[in-house]
Amino acid sequence: MTTETKSDLRRALTATLPVLTGYVVLGMGFGVILQSRGYGILWALAMSVFIYAGSMQYVAIDLLTGGASLFAAALTTLAVNARHLFYGISMVDKYRQMKPKPFLIFTLTDETYSLVCSDAGMEGIHNRNLYFFCVSLFNYLYWITGSAIGNLLGAVLPFSTEGIDFALTALFLTVFVEQWLSTKNHISALVGVLASVLCLVFAGPENFLIPAMLLITLALTLLRKQALPPEQPQTEEDPVPVEHPLSEEQPVSTVPADNPTEGGGRHD
Repeated sequence: MTTETKSDLRRALTATLPVLTGYVVLGMGFGVILQSRGYGILWALAMSVFIYAGSMQYVAIDLLTGGASLFAAALTTLAVNARHLFYGISMVDKYRQMKPKPFLIFTLTDETYSLVCSDAGMEGIHNRNLYFFCVSLFNYLYWITGSAIGNLLGAVLPFSTEGIDFALTALFLTVFVEQWLSTKNHISALVGVLASVLCLVFAGPENFLIPAMLLITLALTLLRKQALPPEQPQTEEDPVPVEHPLSEEQPVSTVPADNPTEGGGRHD
C-alpha cells in the first residue's frame, strides 16, 4: 500500500468520525425499536444492509407492524426520500468516472453527501475515487453496526422505547441549524418550514407529509434561481506579462527568417 493510499484512507476515516457518532446512536435507536416490535437481529441487519435509509427505516417499522399495503409503502418511501432526487442529480458529473458507481449511488445518504459534494475538502486527496468509496463504505458500516448493536441490546436489556424515535428528528434539526448557519441564502430552508407548517395545519399530522413534499418541490422549482447560490464564473487566469528583452527604444527587426543575420542592426 502506497503512502498516498494510506493518506487517503486516513483522511476518509477522519472525515467520517462525526458521522460514526451519529450513525451508531441512531442505528442503535432503530435496532432497539425494531426489537421492541418483535423483529430480531436478522431483520435489523437485512433492513440496514438492503434499505440503508435511516429515516425510512424508522418509518418502515410502523409500516411493517401496521400492515400497510405495498402501494402505501412505496408512496411513503417516495415522499420520505424525495430529497435524494435533488442532491443525487447534483452528483452526476462528480460520479461519472467513479467506480463502483452502483455502490456509490446506493450509499449516498445525507451525511455522505455533505462530505463528498464540496471540492473544498478535497485538498490533499490523491485518489478521489478511493476517497469517495471509503467515505461511503465507512458510513455504511457505521449504520449497520449501530443497528445490530441496538437490536441485540434491546433483546438483552428490555426497557421503554418511548421517545427514542425522536433521535432522528433531532438529527435533522441539527443538520437544519448547521445549514442555516453556514449559508446566507435561507430561501430553501424557509420554503421547507413554511410548506410543512401550512400542510400540517390544513392536512393534519397524519396526512401532511406527502402534500408538504409536493408543495416544497413545486415552490423550489419556481424559485430555483433564487434558492440556488449564484455560480461563480469560471474565467481563465490573466496571463502574466513577460517583459521583452528589448527596450521600447529598440524595435524588433522584421528581417526574414532565412536571412543569415538576425537582430535589429542594419546589414550592409
